[in-house]
Amino acid sequence: MGTHEGVQDYLNAAMEDGDERVLLQALRNVADGLGGGTRLSEQAGLDREVLDSALSEPGNQGLASLLAVLKAFGLELSVRVRRDAA
Repeated sequence: MGTHEGVQDYLNAAMEDGDERVLLQALRNVADGLGGGTRLSEQAGLDREVLDSALSEPGNQGLASLLAVLKAFGLELSVRVRRDAA
């Protein structure tokens, strides 16, 4: 999972589960694997408390709502590596 493509595949597999809790756990796992929440909050330009709240259990209601709307549209979320990240 150390490459961008590995993270992409891992997160897409988590999203295929259809349970936002699985995706949030996968995001926490990736954050931990890439240096932890403090590093991620710095890279994302987010306050650490905001990031912790977004990735916490019972989950992010915004993410749950987004996934529900996409499902209603017959769509799903996917992750791909940005061209400038490779």
